Amino acid sequence: MKKTGLISAIILTAASLAIAAGQRNISSLQARALLAKNKNAFLLDVRTPDEYRQAHLKGAVLIPLNEIERRLGEVPKNRTIVVYCAVGSRSNLVAGFLAGKGYGEVYNVSDGIVGWYRNHLPIDR
Repeated sequence: MKKTGLISAIILTAASLAIAAGQRNISSLQARALLAKNKNAFLLDVRTPDEYRQAHLKGAVLIPLNEIERRLGEVPKNRTIVVYCAVGSRSNLVAGFLAGKGYGEVYNVSDGIVGWYRNHLPIDR
C-alpha cells in the first residue's frame, strides 16, 4: 500500500508539470484522427489487465498505471505517445508523468475508451 501511494505521489507531482512540459488533452475523435495520420504513434493503455482483456484499442500496449515507473523503458521517447484509460483520469496522470520525464509529444485521451464507445469508434475485444 505504501509503495502504491509513493508511486501515485510521484505521478501526481509529474502531472502538475505536464502543461509546461508539453502534454496535450485530446478527445477520442481527435485521437483517432491523430492515430490514422501518424501510423508510428505509440498507443498506451494504462488501465488494469482485466479492463484491457474486456476491450481495448487496436494496437494498444498495456502498461497499467501502477507499473508505469518500473516499465518506463518500454515507452519509446522518439515517438508520439497517445495515452488512454477508461475516462481520462489515469491517462492524464501518466501523460503528465511522461511529459515531465522528457517525452516530447504526449497526448491524453481526455474521454478515454468510454469516449470511443460513445462515438462508435472501433474497439478490439
